[in-house]
This record gives sequence, structure tokens and C-alpha cells, in this order.
Amino acid sequence: MHTLLHPWSETFMQLALLELVFLGVVGGIVGCWIVHYELAYSAESLAHALFPGLVAAALLGLPLLAGGAAGVAGAAAAVAIVRRVPGIGADTAVAVVITSLFGLGVLLALTPATPPGLEALLFGDLLGVTREDVVASGVLAAAAGGSLVVLHRPLLLVGFDRTTARAFGARPLLVDLALLALIAVAIVIGVRALGNLLVLALLVGPAATARLFASRMSSLMALAVALALAASVAGLYLSFYASIAAGASVAVVMVGAYLAGLGLRAATGRGKGGRLSA
Repeated sequence: MHTLLHPWSETFMQLALLELVFLGVVGGIVGCWIVHYELAYSAESLAHALFPGLVAAALLGLPLLAGGAAGVAGAAAAVAIVRRVPGIGADTAVAVVITSLFGLGVLLALTPATPPGLEALLFGDLLGVTREDVVASGVLAAAAGGSLVVLHRPLLLVGFDRTTARAFGARPLLVDLALLALIAVAIVIGVRALGNLLVLALLVGPAATARLFASRMSSLMALAVALALAASVAGLYLSFYASIAAGASVAVVMVGAYLAGLGLRAATGRGKGGRLSA
């Protein structure tokens, strides 16, 4: 019992767990939509695109959400401009813009003139989150949770039958934009803890693992959230007793859970993997 309870006597472990709970709940649900809409690569690109905005916001003392929004808007404008260059396709334009923006963000975060601590936006500092960080994440998580409740029906309509969604009152373009905004908010919630490079592990990983066994959206969401929270707790235990980076530990546990799920599905043949139903 001492081994199980001792880590949670430390304030930094309690704060880290709270941060991961907010990210796990919101990220687990948002991740289900990412997987269902097949937006994993887009989510990764979005994380890289908003990175220089996050760094700029931190340098200027502005809210990270404002920096993330500016980063996404700037990336969208840059992609639109680059796509107009003759001979450059849409995929090439996205790749050029995203890699350029991410490189710019890294330069801003790691240059010698930059104040210390900004590298945490790149690599994360899960055990260094403050009470203020947790409160901010809680507010964002509550706002995202409310939005997910309101958008659940439109997301279902567009996700399962885009062609007839308009007949039921859903507007696919607006739904797509709302989902991208929710992904951006989830990234902002997790970037302090896991960093820009690892935050997708707790967005896509739980949903991808749950998808191996769930065939209904409701069960997929419940299982994804449970997996995200379990991976968070296990990762923190691993970090505490093995003295390794907490964010990387959570990501490794989540990847291990996915591989274990693949193995279990192959061994038992009980996994789903067919078409998801509402």
C-alpha cells in the first residue's frame, strides 16, 4: 500500500494527475472524433502549425489559447497562399507550411535569447505544472466538454453520412471547423504537460486502442477516456519509480496499451474494427 499511495503524497504528482485527468477526458472524447473522421494526420499537422503561436503567446505573456488561435489562422492563410503557387499541390503546400511553422516555433523556443522554460512547450514538463496551469486547463476542459455535448448530434450526422447531414440541419463545413477548434483546444490543454511532440499520444492513442474493441460511439468514448486515465496513472507511477520523464512515460504506456490491444485482438479474434455505429 505504501508503494501505491506514496507518489500521491507529493503535490507535484497530484497536480500532474489533475492535468492529465482534464486532458484524458477531453482528449479521449475528441480523439474518438479524430479517429472516426480520419483526422489523425490533420491533428498532428495542427499541433505543429499552432506551435509558433504558442511560443509567441508565452513570450508576450498572452494566453496560450490566443496564441494557438493565431497560429492556426496564420497556418490556414499561409496554406492558401502557397497553394496558389503554380505547380504546388495541396499536399505539398500543407507540408511546406507546417514544417516551416514548426521549425520557426522551435527556433523561437530554443534560441539562447529566449527566456528559460519555453522548451517545455516542445517537450512538456508534466511534473512542473502549477496550480494556475491546472485551473486554466480545468476551465478549457469545461468549455470543451460543454461544446462537445452541444455538437454531439451534428458531429454524428456529418461523421456518419455527410451527404444527407444537411437534410437534418447539420452544416458539414461548420461542423468540420468546430471539430478542428476542439482539437486545437485539446492540444492547448495538453501542451504544458506533454509538449507539442507528445500531446497527440493522449489524443489519438486512447481512441485508436478503444476502436480495436468498440463498435458503438458511446462505448468507444467511454473506453477511450478510461484508457487515457489508466495510461496517465500508470505513466506517472513509471516516471516516479523509474526516474524518467513523466510525459514520455505516459506516451510509452499508451503506445504499449495499443500494441497489447492489437495482440489481444489477434489472439482472441474478439476485436471489432468494423464500421462504427452511433
